[in-house]
Amino acid sequence: MFKRILIANRGEIACRIIKTARRMGIETVAVYSEADRDALHVEMADEAVLIGPPAAAESYLAMEKIIDACRKTGAQAVHPGYGFLSEREAFPRALSQAGIVFIGPNAKAIAAMGDKIESKKAAAKAHVSTVPGFLGVIEDAKHAVKIADGIGYPVMIKASAGGGGKGMRIANSTNEVAEGFGLAKAEAKASFGDDRVFIEKFIVDPRHIEIQVLGDKHGNVIHLGERECSIQRRNQKVVEEAPSPLLDETTRRHMGEQAIALAKAVNYDSAGTVEFVAGQDKSFYFLEMNTRLQVEHPVTELVTGIDLVEQMIRVAAGEKLSIAQKAVTLTGWAVESRVYAEDPFRNFLPSIGRLVKYCPPHESSADGITVRNDTGVQEGGEISIYYDPMIAKLVTHAPSRAAAIEAQATALDFFYIDGIRHNIPFLSALMLHPRWREGKLSTGFIAEEFPKGFAVRNPEGEIARRLAAVAAAVDHVLGERKRQISGQLTGRLVQRERRRSVWLDRTEIALDIARDTDGIVVRFVGADGALGNPHVLVSPWKPGDPVWHGTIDGRLVAMQVRPIPNGIRLAHQGYEVAINVFTEFEAGAARLMPVGAKADTGKKLLCPMPGLVVSIAVAEGQEVKAGETLAVVEAMKMQNVLRAERDATVKKIHATPGATLAVDALILEFA
Repeated sequence: MFKRILIANRGEIACRIIKTARRMGIETVAVYSEADRDALHVEMADEAVLIGPPAAAESYLAMEKIIDACRKTGAQAVHPGYGFLSEREAFPRALSQAGIVFIGPNAKAIAAMGDKIESKKAAAKAHVSTVPGFLGVIEDAKHAVKIADGIGYPVMIKASAGGGGKGMRIANSTNEVAEGFGLAKAEAKASFGDDRVFIEKFIVDPRHIEIQVLGDKHGNVIHLGERECSIQRRNQKVVEEAPSPLLDETTRRHMGEQAIALAKAVNYDSAGTVEFVAGQDKSFYFLEMNTRLQVEHPVTELVTGIDLVEQMIRVAAGEKLSIAQKAVTLTGWAVESRVYAEDPFRNFLPSIGRLVKYCPPHESSADGITVRNDTGVQEGGEISIYYDPMIAKLVTHAPSRAAAIEAQATALDFFYIDGIRHNIPFLSALMLHPRWREGKLSTGFIAEEFPKGFAVRNPEGEIARRLAAVAAAVDHVLGERKRQISGQLTGRLVQRERRRSVWLDRTEIALDIARDTDGIVVRFVGADGALGNPHVLVSPWKPGDPVWHGTIDGRLVAMQVRPIPNGIRLAHQGYEVAINVFTEFEAGAARLMPVGAKADTGKKLLCPMPGLVVSIAVAEGQEVKAGETLAVVEAMKMQNVLRAERDATVKKIHATPGATLAVDALILEFA
């Protein structure tokens, strides 16, 4: 077994690998760019080596720098994680020449399966059904249009060396192919150093299901069941689960057998994933193979009890698999949510900045429920513009799918982040979505269920009353604390009114509140002025705690609490609302206050996220039509096309290509 390994990666996956290596008694070496000098993986590793500037091409993608770091630190092997160099055939070859072991598949297997085009050719030879497409070299946009016309729309343009949704576009017309081809090539080049793309038929209403395989260097290959990864946005997975609610035992076995056959055909000898596109009728087609550890591997680990990182290390060290196929069992259900630094209320555009507050839910395993948080950040750390926007992967495991989803929803309510925008409100809302809970999934789920994006929602009914009750309880505890301040003038005992008017933005809810031993009792006031049934809130919350957690009538509830002027903001189950708790007298005065109007920004194009201006597609004085491209801004390796919302004339351009802009920075004005 290795004594010391180097992790050629960053963020949560580097931290994840370090945890297993530490448990196995293996020392770890981290590498880092100048942007990651204070990153968590640098702090966790036994040793760390600076390998270059922030740009990935000059640091995490620089093979010679990583090999040099191995030589300097005496690392015997390298784990590549996912992304960066993990699927580069040249990397294990270069390591081998330097006498360093690659913790991953052999170079020939990567060449055959890691390349999306070559993998489809290999699959066809192995008699695995594949999606119709063109796997040859595509010369230019004109050639791409001709191919797409021949296949029939819709088509998918996809980076050959890609993964994680980078360099991928779905096109429904000739124009979309012409535009998407260039964007896909540019993203592929920026993310993987390889701008080759291919085109294939896009299966309508598909599901994305993948099989985890594990092989050793002695010819043994097993599969560890499937993961459903159909909840995607912009071809990027958002929520994954294991097993899939679609598959039955027979279909699972057939998919597993095909995955193993494909892996054996290329002498696969590590952890890898065979991805399939599946129809709602349980038909399936080979999509691609990822010759690395997947982002979503934790759900498989939780339902099988097998540490995939440990197995990769043992296999790389020459050990035989200690697990037979018949010994692999799937127990319970696991759900994973990817917590991203992005603003769900602004079309999920990237958000960067410092993590002023970072309080994830506690990792635990009790009463049949496991909560796991794989992360690569810590409070005070910075979310950089240079890399993937992932903050953490929150995973829950329970005896049933319904219980795992419920545990995930509760854990998301406990997850408190400040300093940047994040997608927790969206993930929380998704966990409560009826179609998700029923398992009626497809890769178009988010586009279909949130066609206008994710907007601020006004809480109503039971959820509004729950928010009002917690807000009143928080206000009551704050009031109790104020009455305990020392040095107050003596005199008549302060008697606090029991009636409160709780405002959720401008929606008023009247209630009665009082302390009752360890709890707080809330009664809502009906339209006739009568008090409703008592609701008992019990919580250890104290002023300053970022999360209110406790029970309401015996049911576990958690809400994120953020102070605002003269009130609080509560976040719960996808709702975020500013709340004021008034006495009846204060409420009367508040009703007289005017409501401020928002500034009109309709004649300006503002930068929707921090990013680099790649291009400006218009000139001053030019007339543009709704839908036309105005500019392209790149952030976190994704190129975002900014389009005109309506017909207009460009009055003045304020930004230039190559400029780095802050969020809401002015790009151009319309007449």
